[in-house]
Amino acid sequence: MTGNYHASYDAFKQDPQAFWLNQSKRIPWFKSPSNAYQQDNNGRYHWFAGGELNTCYLALDQHIENGFANETALIYDSPVTHTSQTFSYLELHEKVARFAGVLADLGIEKGDRVVIYMPMIPEAVVGMLACARLGAIHSVVFGGFAAHELAVRIDDAKPKVILSASCGIEIERVIPYKPMLDEAIELASHKVQNSIILQREQSLATMNSPRDLDWHLIEKEATPVAPTPVKAEDPLYILYTSGTTGTPKGVVRENGGHAVAMHYSMETVYGMKPGDVFLAASDIGWVVGHSYIVYAPLIYRCATVLYEGKPIRTPDASAFWRVVEQYKVNALFTAPTAFRAIKKEDPEAMGFKQYDTRSLKRLFLAGERLDPPTYHWLCDKTHLPVLDHWWQTETGWAIACNPIGIEQLPTKVGSAGVATPGFDVQILDMDGNQCEANESGAVVIKLPLPPGCLPSIWQNDERYASGYLSQYDGYYLTGDGGYLDDDGNLFIMGRTDDVINVAGHRLSTGEMEEIVAAHPAVAECAVFGVNDQLKGQIPMAMIVLKDGQEIAQSDIEHQLINTIRGKIGAIACLKNIVCVERLPKTRSGKILRKNLRQLVDGETLSIPSTIDDPSIFNEIQSLLP
Repeated sequence: MTGNYHASYDAFKQDPQAFWLNQSKRIPWFKSPSNAYQQDNNGRYHWFAGGELNTCYLALDQHIENGFANETALIYDSPVTHTSQTFSYLELHEKVARFAGVLADLGIEKGDRVVIYMPMIPEAVVGMLACARLGAIHSVVFGGFAAHELAVRIDDAKPKVILSASCGIEIERVIPYKPMLDEAIELASHKVQNSIILQREQSLATMNSPRDLDWHLIEKEATPVAPTPVKAEDPLYILYTSGTTGTPKGVVRENGGHAVAMHYSMETVYGMKPGDVFLAASDIGWVVGHSYIVYAPLIYRCATVLYEGKPIRTPDASAFWRVVEQYKVNALFTAPTAFRAIKKEDPEAMGFKQYDTRSLKRLFLAGERLDPPTYHWLCDKTHLPVLDHWWQTETGWAIACNPIGIEQLPTKVGSAGVATPGFDVQILDMDGNQCEANESGAVVIKLPLPPGCLPSIWQNDERYASGYLSQYDGYYLTGDGGYLDDDGNLFIMGRTDDVINVAGHRLSTGEMEEIVAAHPAVAECAVFGVNDQLKGQIPMAMIVLKDGQEIAQSDIEHQLINTIRGKIGAIACLKNIVCVERLPKTRSGKILRKNLRQLVDGETLSIPSTIDDPSIFNEIQSLLP
């Protein structure tokens, strides 16, 4: 797909149904759809209703039938266990079809739910694809989640079976999963039929008979099964959004729209070609892992890298580049926080120079805003195209990007790109009026959302409507604020609650954060609003300094205060700057600014279950004035 972006986007806007029906022809259906979408009695949109397919067939069987059985499908690289494996499409197909037989023998059928609570190992991918093969609905829960968080997801999804492993590995620390799984099953009101446990040699699990079954033992006895045809509108998976507390919010993904969107995005957003090697350095517990470690690369016939490691300390800051050289990776996708960590430990990018990375064509970043200092550092050190894009768990793929599969557009630093064809992105003010170019407002998407996006929340249509559709009639509310410039480039300035009111002046903490992050001594930072008796709110910055920098901390703080005053004005009044060793983040790398505000304001901390290390708040508390 090459050509003109504006022509492609105009074709979508003029006739969305024709546009997406045309895209749907790019995948093999068991029964082709005749309509692009239809609305149910609740007004929810379902794509390609009437069509029948199987997502596992698209990811594996079709490539074997088309003569690509011996091409590489999955590359497993685990620096934490010093192992690696490569699976061809035929080899992966054999494992998936057989494990689908395991699930079928346990009574798993189309529509049944299976929770997957596993580390980044090949069997986790096998489990996901085996569920898809049977038409069962999988719900992957991030490996290592606490028992309570796993229990509430069990109660919401009500699975028949749970797939798990004896342990996960975080750098050098072995984390036994089985005790947390046992506690979660005990806590949950819904009782599962069986747990299938993959024993890892780093920590063997104690099995509870007859509930617990050994993965390898039952796998040997199973008979491979064929893919089950499912309707396009049948759910493929449920994925609970990170930070969930109380009643979990399960994003539903339907088979038909998801398959079409994944195939389309691999070409349009990432510029991939069949046979290329794709590395998404994320986790299967997050949406990036679902979309771009497992489903999209395999559906599009790319080799996908399953990396069980970190950007640093496994063993060092050159880990990504070693993987690129070893497997001839063509595109690397990760979060900006990963490259900030690499930059902090290897500011001159000596690791990049150490390895042969000539296969690498592009770097993609998402999951949080790509700050200009990280963008410029990557461009300077790698001389590669550095492409930001923006999407959400709810959408499953990029809302905005640089659509290099159609036309590579000029990069505007700080922008996530232009609206991806399929997404009608608009900026509205508080009254629902269209904002002018360069005017900030709420970022919304005109309905219907394109294929691949959530049609609703699992078992909670009312919550979907109230949370996403109620504020602006006919629009999906993203929850982010931003603006479109004169050329249609989208600038995301943070969540809508990241705008603070300083003495009646509305100021963006995202803009301040960009300025603070640009200081040459700052590795990363967070700027957020805290309560002030006189002005209502004032900004506070927490900064992490780069290793080895020689400027005095007091001088850095003085420089930052003056820079903010000079670029935004005295009203910004950034005077509170705290230097910390690290910032609190979710396991997917998002900085927990809301929790930092709660800490400073003396509020009760509502710490999300996805936090990497809760003890960090005690460290920061001791540094506060």
